[in-house]
Amino acid sequence: MTQLHDRHCTPCEGGTPPMDKVDIQSFMKSLAPDWTVVDDGRAIERAFRFPDFHRTMAFVNAAAWVAHREDHHPDLEVGYDRCLVRFTTHAIGGLSENDFICAARVDRLLED
Repeated sequence: MTQLHDRHCTPCEGGTPPMDKVDIQSFMKSLAPDWTVVDDGRAIERAFRFPDFHRTMAFVNAAAWVAHREDHHPDLEVGYDRCLVRFTTHAIGGLSENDFICAARVDRLLED
């Protein structure tokens, strides 16, 4: 099976059911442990911390590039030394595999 971070997002249209709790928990195992399921299982989020504004913005720009390439965009809350990344699939009102693919790709941004 292909690693989650090596997969690519596919279009997700309305009418597709969101993931159920069993699938969500299975996909969570493929992410860094700092990701959490929020909003009654409709989203995942992770808070990232950085030593300064410059590195925070470098991360934000890299995460934006991932989102652009996959055409699946997170909500970002940005401060001087932090960024909260939140994924959900708005078209279906919950989580899809696309959210986990992008989260795994964002995780890779900080690997050595």
